[in-house]
Amino acid sequence: MAKYIYQYKHWTDFTWQESTLNALFGEVRYLQGKLIGQANTLGFVAKEEATLTTLTLDVVKSSEIEGEKLDYTQVRSSIAKRLGINIGGPMLPANRNVEGIVELMLDATQNYHQPLTHERLFGWHAALFPTGYSGIHPIEVGRYRSGAMQIVSGAMGKERVHYEAIPADRVALEMDKFLDWFNDNTQVDPVLKAAIAHFWYIIIHPFDDGNGRIARAISDMMLARADGSPERYYSMSTQILLERKKYYEVLQRVQHSDGDITDWIAWFLKCLKNALLTTEATLAKILHKAEFWKIHENTEFNERQRYMLNKLLDGFDGKLKSSKWAKMAKCSTDTALRDIKDLLDKGVLQQEKQGGRSTNYELKDF
Repeated sequence: MAKYIYQYKHWTDFTWQESTLNALFGEVRYLQGKLIGQANTLGFVAKEEATLTTLTLDVVKSSEIEGEKLDYTQVRSSIAKRLGINIGGPMLPANRNVEGIVELMLDATQNYHQPLTHERLFGWHAALFPTGYSGIHPIEVGRYRSGAMQIVSGAMGKERVHYEAIPADRVALEMDKFLDWFNDNTQVDPVLKAAIAHFWYIIIHPFDDGNGRIARAISDMMLARADGSPERYYSMSTQILLERKKYYEVLQRVQHSDGDITDWIAWFLKCLKNALLTTEATLAKILHKAEFWKIHENTEFNERQRYMLNKLLDGFDGKLKSSKWAKMAKCSTDTALRDIKDLLDKGVLQQEKQGGRSTNYELKDF
């Protein structure tokens, strides 16, 4: 009996039970339509902010799934610079790891209508690993792996093999088949196609490293096709991170199936549904931010003030003191106090009512 799904002769002839998925699929498509309708009521600036926030979360959370922590502000600045979005503050320089994953994600979502090719995937992979190393280990970059691939855990000598991927000599042919299917304008709904593509790619595991991030980018690319727009308002990677344990459990179970991937598609649709529901709260925050800037479109702010006000509107972590303002805005404490006093005089900030040993500031209701 075959141990893995790819060991069956016609393993890519996937099947699924429509009766099990129909209701969930209908909910997802309804929520997508509702979200797009809500987004269409946003002004241009708010739409830009929504897309910037979503893409930033997608990049940060997709890397976090793999155990890599990226600086949120660096990622946001890198995306804003590439998309020509004014973030109301200084553009922070980003390291090579940030620039690489941003380049990958933007190509997948902003150029979603372009065919997915071997060369494009090689470019994505090279962007992820610009030094030719994954951590301290050298890897084959910008080409499919030439060696075996095992997913293992446990101490040396007591390793447990969770998955052994398709042999290296089959990878190129399997990727040919995958890309032909992905680029074919078939009758399969693009939302279902996003789920199938993610699973199919993960089973092949074509690269030495980075397969998870590329699989999620491929899903996002197909979901952009489903939405018919490069504007992104929901983050699958954020939701996958929250449901990571279940994600791996389902993948591990379905990789042993004989071709029926109902469980995987059901999980993917539930995850997408949760991502769409979460986005409603995110859009509300973005609308709040857009309303603030509309009210103050004729108010004069310097660059530091715009930067810090955006931080407050995004949800400030901790208490805002003059010392924190100085540190974050990279200025002296005296300059921070002048910035704050100006905003107090303009009725934008107020002192927190509870007081305490030091003075804290907050946005005034508007």
